[in-house]
Amino acid sequence: MHVEFDRDVCVGMYQCVAEWDAFETDRDAGKAALVGSEETDEDVFSLEVPDGEELDAKFAARTCPVDAIRLYDDDGEQLI
Repeated sequence: MHVEFDRDVCVGMYQCVAEWDAFETDRDAGKAALVGSEETDEDVFSLEVPDGEELDAKFAARTCPVDAIRLYDDDGEQLI
């Protein structure tokens, strides 16, 4: 499972930060940051979801009010 985060779409509500430790607050930019991720496209960051953190990743994706977080299974199918 992996997560993709579109930082350009993010509006800085930080709901994902409350749901999953992989996200942190970047107050200078007014957006969340996906810790340890790799930039795969301009302002799009990807991270493999560590074992045991799948539920937290799902909650983070579901709580994003602007759908800046997408979650994919191991086959590449979008879950959220």
